[in-house]
Amino acid sequence: MNARFGHPLMNLPGTWIGALATVAVGDQPHQPIQPHTRPTPWSPWHYWWQAHYLDAMIDAGFLAVARGDRIEARIELQRARALLRGILVHNFGRFRNDFYDDMAWLALAAGRLDTLSVRLLARHDRLARRAVKTLARELHGAHDDVLDGGIYWSRKRDFKNTPANAPAALLLARIGEMEHAQSLLDWLRAELFDPDLGLHIDGIHPTANGRSVERTIYTYNQGPVLAAMLEVGRPQDLLHAAALIESVHQQLYTPGQGLRLEGGGDGGLFTGILCRYLALAAHDPRLPVQARRTASALVRDTAVVVAGQSPTQLSKAVQRWSILSAAATV
Repeated sequence: MNARFGHPLMNLPGTWIGALATVAVGDQPHQPIQPHTRPTPWSPWHYWWQAHYLDAMIDAGFLAVARGDRIEARIELQRARALLRGILVHNFGRFRNDFYDDMAWLALAAGRLDTLSVRLLARHDRLARRAVKTLARELHGAHDDVLDGGIYWSRKRDFKNTPANAPAALLLARIGEMEHAQSLLDWLRAELFDPDLGLHIDGIHPTANGRSVERTIYTYNQGPVLAAMLEVGRPQDLLHAAALIESVHQQLYTPGQGLRLEGGGDGGLFTGILCRYLALAAHDPRLPVQARRTASALVRDTAVVVAGQSPTQLSKAVQRWSILSAAATV
């Protein structure tokens, strides 16, 4: 994936960025693939795709550590640091973004980068810690009492949804702000959980008459909710986590086809995100054995479906990597 999509940002040393798409050179199917977009600070680049690309690099680093290959792990760590710098440069020297879900995703990936640095080098990564601190502060500013709580999706402050609140809850739990994480989980349960489906819906718009609900079910929304439940870990959270895994199995899985795969663009990332967090659940001894087995099987069956793919879009390439790396751990 790095060879196909990754390259230094504007050839700046110490930076890395992901091209949004690739094209084959020549007519032969096995010809090299080269990035066909070379981002500049003014070109489209999709902040949140880069955040998940960063997460994929960290996956590779931790998998190398698990194999005992510390040399490869350090290479992945160095490249991940370069990508975080590339994101900062491309974003005009700021981590701040207009969308709170994007910022939550980058903060989660940066936090894992810092963890890998401590694991390999016995020291924190200053840029990663700066990213987490900066982005957590932004997420705090997105919270208010409109619609009884929750954080907004964007700076327009006209929509509160699962895509922003779920990864924010997970981040806050990981950095030790457990009370705030619990409040976001409780809000998600009260406002954006469909008890008939057992899944979380998309979001709510505040209106002059009260609220307008978006009831669409997306695969990726279930993943960070699941992870936040496990991270917070109250008895009710663990019960809800086990039930959510079963609902994902019943509602979003087809035998022989794995978990539902969305289209390209942003949707190209969705199922990979869900698989990342199902893999965490598969290893959590606090969950019932059957829930863990189901989570593991969902990941493995989906990995079989995507294993033979050769995506030409960054989002789908990151998704494929996320699913395969998740499957490698279960």
